[in-house]
Amino acid sequence: MSNDSNLKIENVVASTKLAEEFDLNLIVEKFQTAEYNKQKFPGLVYRVSDPKAAFLVFTSGKVVCTGAKNVADVHTVIGNMAKKLNSIGIKTIENPDIAVQNIVASADLKAVLNLNAIAIGLGLENIEYEPEQFPGLVYRISDPKVVVLIFSSGKLVVTGGKTPEDCARGVEVVREQLDNMGLL
Repeated sequence: MSNDSNLKIENVVASTKLAEEFDLNLIVEKFQTAEYNKQKFPGLVYRVSDPKAAFLVFTSGKVVCTGAKNVADVHTVIGNMAKKLNSIGIKTIENPDIAVQNIVASADLKAVLNLNAIAIGLGLENIEYEPEQFPGLVYRISDPKVVVLIFSSGKLVVTGGKTPEDCARGVEVVREQLDNMGLL
């Protein structure tokens, strides 16, 4: 994992069950910045700023947290959310099981890349490259199970990781393969 120091987590998506059920009308009434329009979307949207994240809250008691920049922040904002729900009389599950669903990260190989050569070199079974439709090459890696978008600028976007380490390993796999093909 030599030079993956420029890996930057852009978004962590996690889910948990905070209660047996939620009365979304009560929450939207009590949480000033909450938005709920069940004609448009079945969940309530609630944004917080420190640390920055957004919640989708469902009547089932399930909550999806998105927009956090690291896994620790996810735990912090979900804990804060539970406290705030308790403060308006909604009993929440103690120590809820929080599952990271997806981490999106970016990295920069600091090299101009020839995506046509990379598409041929990586083999067509794991990649999608249709420059007329999308300027990046989509590379599906099986271990770690991540998808890496590779751009000619050398910039990478890694998605599908469950841990920051998955994302870092995804970048390393790409770096090693391009290096071995002499394309880096």
